[in-house]
Amino acid sequence: MDRLRKQIEFIVEIDKLKHVLRQSALIHDRRRENDAEHSWHLGVMAMLLAEYVREDSVDILKVMKMVLIHDLVEIDAGDTFAYDELGYEDKEERELQAAERIFSLLPSDQAGKMWELWQEFEEKQTPEARFAASLDRLQPLLLNYHTKGHTWKMPGVTSEKVYERMAVIRESTPELWEYVVQIVEDSIAKGYLNR
Repeated sequence: MDRLRKQIEFIVEIDKLKHVLRQSALIHDRRRENDAEHSWHLGVMAMLLAEYVREDSVDILKVMKMVLIHDLVEIDAGDTFAYDELGYEDKEERELQAAERIFSLLPSDQAGKMWELWQEFEEKQTPEARFAASLDRLQPLLLNYHTKGHTWKMPGVTSEKVYERMAVIRESTPELWEYVVQIVEDSIAKGYLNR
């Protein structure tokens, strides 16, 4: 029963992810997206867009696990806006501390697996991690495009910074990269994003 108690405690704890708000606005009602919605969206995207991965063998189930857990650390660390340079100064430290606390709620074997998946995502060294990171970049791009540049209108966000953030997509999914370029250039033309 101790194992089950720990698993249930973790399940209850991660419900907090539903209250971590991101900067991105939802397409249809313009309210701010929460981290749980973001993670769910990435899971569906992984299923649908797997055919575009350039690397030969990618374990899509592993990708789905990564995208479902990668933001759990934000329960403690909070969401750091993609273009917040100051927020990135201590982001890694905040997230490491959060990962230690949150994953330690689980039985040790499961905690170790969560930790490994989370670190693999962060390091972006495997085909699975690069694809998961690509989805993590593509999803807010889609939200921004369909909300006429909602978060792109914040000070300091330029097309150069957006392209820089999207670079991982070019490496793992060239067809999706072509789509990204179309979206960014159309956003510039429509005034959603500053050059």
